[in-house]
Amino acid sequence: MSMRHALLALLSDGPSYGWKLRQDFEARTGEVWPVNGQVYTTLQRLERDGLIEADEADVDGAQRRFQLTEGGRDELARWLQTPAELSAPLREDLVIKVMVALGLAHVDARALLQVHRRHLVEVMREYARVKDAAPDDVNLAMVADAEVFRLDAQVRWLDLVESRIAESGSQMRAKSAAGPAVLPHRRAKVGRRG
Repeated sequence: MSMRHALLALLSDGPSYGWKLRQDFEARTGEVWPVNGQVYTTLQRLERDGLIEADEADVDGAQRRFQLTEGGRDELARWLQTPAELSAPLREDLVIKVMVALGLAHVDARALLQVHRRHLVEVMREYARVKDAAPDDVNLAMVADAEVFRLDAQVRWLDLVESRIAESGSQMRAKSAAGPAVLPHRRAKVGRRG
């Protein structure tokens, strides 16, 4: 989550105070990500970087009203138009845990996958309950939907891992006999050199 860019986006609607920006951020994200003091430290950095300015430099914290500078508008436009970096695999704890565990002789891979699958499905159900409890909260629904899709992708990945284990008939090897494949993010780096 980029608090920096979220605050620039909120300020694009017009000048605002720190406490109001915090409220707006939490409301727009379905109050799923509480931000506490992070707003004020981020505002200080944005001001230091010349992306926002305060109406009154003498006043502290929640009393200061902030607005975008031209540089802040340019940075926001650049951020909104730049696709998220997806070419490098995420270092997700679940993926690392499963990949490392698959190479351990003393670990029952299928049991491990089942434990994680059950947990993910329960978390997905919890998000569904949260949405059902507040059917008119569109922002909360969108955040919950995003999480359900992310968790569903992890469940499907676990299903695929289990299928590949079954196909191989044994624990999966860390490297293939042909050597490591070049992933898209590595290929891009290699291409830049040549």
